[in-house]
Amino acid sequence: MTATSAGAPAPSRPRKPPVSRPLVAGLLITAAITVWAAWEIDFTLRPLFTDFANGWVVVEQFLHPNWAYLGRSWNAWVETISIALVASFFGILVGLLLAYMASKVTNRSNALYRATKWFLAVLRSLPDVAYVLIFVALVGVGSLAGILALFIFNIGIAAKLTAETIDAVEPGPLEAADASGAGTFSRARWAVQPQILPNFLSYALYIFELNIRSSVVIGYAGGGGIGQLIQVQFARFNYENVSAIVISMFVVVLIIDQVSQYLRRRLV
Repeated sequence: MTATSAGAPAPSRPRKPPVSRPLVAGLLITAAITVWAAWEIDFTLRPLFTDFANGWVVVEQFLHPNWAYLGRSWNAWVETISIALVASFFGILVGLLLAYMASKVTNRSNALYRATKWFLAVLRSLPDVAYVLIFVALVGVGSLAGILALFIFNIGIAAKLTAETIDAVEPGPLEAADASGAGTFSRARWAVQPQILPNFLSYALYIFELNIRSSVVIGYAGGGGIGQLIQVQFARFNYENVSAIVISMFVVVLIIDQVSQYLRRRLV
């Protein structure tokens, strides 16, 4: 140890930063709003403990699934996957087109850009269940209503995710395309598309995976598929059949999720 280091004063410990008053105020306001919301809807957990005994009969049937019924649900599963495939394919294609129009990188018309942004915001303002209720009223109960509902819903998701990816592309290829005198279409085709293609394929797989889950709810609302079968079995109080369908749904979604993750790792 040198004399300089021995005689040097010990470094002072850094001062603890003061508590952020805006953060504390924000947390208190959030807590107050949460309490107010719970008060408005008379939120309580009491029924979870007092009424549970009445539902034990249903739970007991769920714990004894009727595996023999799965063979009768095969057609409904085929319909569900078909709905997801058709809606994903066309929704993703239209979403890609609108994504190019919803980015200033590929759309040089400010009026068309704003109109597309507004249109996509309107599409995303309604959930998929609301769309299926609209199309059930228009075309009746069945797979067509489910396909149309997911198609509209997919456009909003695909366009938003892809447009944000287009906004973040590297400017080098764009500058090269502009220097060569490329038009709007050629600029998007050769300078933008190769950069966004891996992420776009990942979004496509994610949307298909999301459609498998959503098609269950869509079917329950009248859009056909496995969800409609669940609704019928619930109405008939066949909870052991519902249990078998729900377990098969977990297995199917898990398999699709694992395959989708594998493909995304290979593509991105």
